Amino acid sequence: MLTLFAFLTALALLITVHEYGHYRMAVACGVKVLRFSIGFGKTLWRWQPQGSPTEFVIAVLPLGGYVRMLDGRESPVEEGEKHLAFDTKPLLSRAAIVAAGPAANLLLAVLLYAIVNWSGTQMPAAVLASPEPESLAARAGLLGQERVLSVAVDGRSWEAVDSFEMLRWTLTRNALDQQDVRLLVQGEGHGTGREILLRLSSLNHRDVDAELLRQIGLNGPFTLPLIGDLIAGHAAERAGLQKGDMVRQVGSTPIIDGQQLRRVVRNSLQEGKGVAADWTVLRAGQPLTLVVVPEARDEGDVRVARIGAMVGAAPELVAVRYGPLDGLWRGAQRTWEVSSLTLSMIGKMLVGQASLKNLSGPVTVADYAGKSANMGLTQYLLFLALISVSLGVLNLLPLPILDGGHLMYYLWEGVTRRAVSELWMVRLQRVGGATLALMTCVALYNDIVRLFD
Repeated sequence: MLTLFAFLTALALLITVHEYGHYRMAVACGVKVLRFSIGFGKTLWRWQPQGSPTEFVIAVLPLGGYVRMLDGRESPVEEGEKHLAFDTKPLLSRAAIVAAGPAANLLLAVLLYAIVNWSGTQMPAAVLASPEPESLAARAGLLGQERVLSVAVDGRSWEAVDSFEMLRWTLTRNALDQQDVRLLVQGEGHGTGREILLRLSSLNHRDVDAELLRQIGLNGPFTLPLIGDLIAGHAAERAGLQKGDMVRQVGSTPIIDGQQLRRVVRNSLQEGKGVAADWTVLRAGQPLTLVVVPEARDEGDVRVARIGAMVGAAPELVAVRYGPLDGLWRGAQRTWEVSSLTLSMIGKMLVGQASLKNLSGPVTVADYAGKSANMGLTQYLLFLALISVSLGVLNLLPLPILDGGHLMYYLWEGVTRRAVSELWMVRLQRVGGATLALMTCVALYNDIVRLFD
């Protein structure tokens, strides 16, 4: 129920903001707006303010919306109202009205990111877990427990890192752009900083997924290797482990952090069965050795080992909060970065440099809506900002049937001094409709695969 409510709320908000952008710009340009509708189909609610020509409507199918303006191409316009018709307005006015919808979504994203920046949030500190073996981070000399102070991309100026999420975003974005990144890190004792080069340009990964982060080697913040809640009757309880035990060694492997311990447990298999090992733990400050035999389980197509206990403590948290101007600027900066990444991924998918698996449909969006809402208001606001950017950018694509397609028509009109003919417009609309339908089918297919994977 939470997932459905969060999804419908997000859909209603983003559609309303998008259509309101069209509406307000139309009114500002002197165009008569006949209807402002959220949804399609049968009308559920209708309201028309006294003295206003606009009818505001909420319809039964909340999968879109529209603003119907007075337009001589759609129906006859009385002589006295021709100056109020959309098609009689100057080219720049028509272009501004069309662009205002996507622009409203992008401005909403700036505001949502700014609200999160102003209100502040607790985020994992940029302290690194032990890297994946043979990953870029491991080859660069990172061991774990290093604190990242700042980051620089391809020789640019250094930028302070305020949280692990900021670091992960920077690495993901530059890995997709195949740009090397330099990190300034401090060791466990917060001594002198040293510089680390991550050669992200050497990666050849086409998807934004967990595998990309594993190749980089920094897919989680540092956590203490503590044992948490145990499941009765499973391997951890049978071995005598207790909640609060600090794991120091498994077999001959020294344990640095919770992520490494999870990796060691997961791989404790031989011929499909769990392998017994001596675990050295600290309990109330005293060392203790226990024999733990993990249990083998099938997770999809992969067989892994489990011990039936929570592994790893919560990461160190830092309060991240910005002032009014800095928070707004960072909101605009994040909106620009997400927009650029979205366009870059679309371009790479078109030329085959990125997988079509990166396309997501309504099922995935609804799933993320529910998960983010369950995590709290801050995460839900970040989800709304991300989807708002995606909606704004996608609508600006030069694809007939979208706002960007209409802007493409106006660009042609501005260059040639003549409008696109009706015949060509019909043809282009068919191509645009077919392309959009194909993209929707691919996105839904990806949704179904993710759902059953």
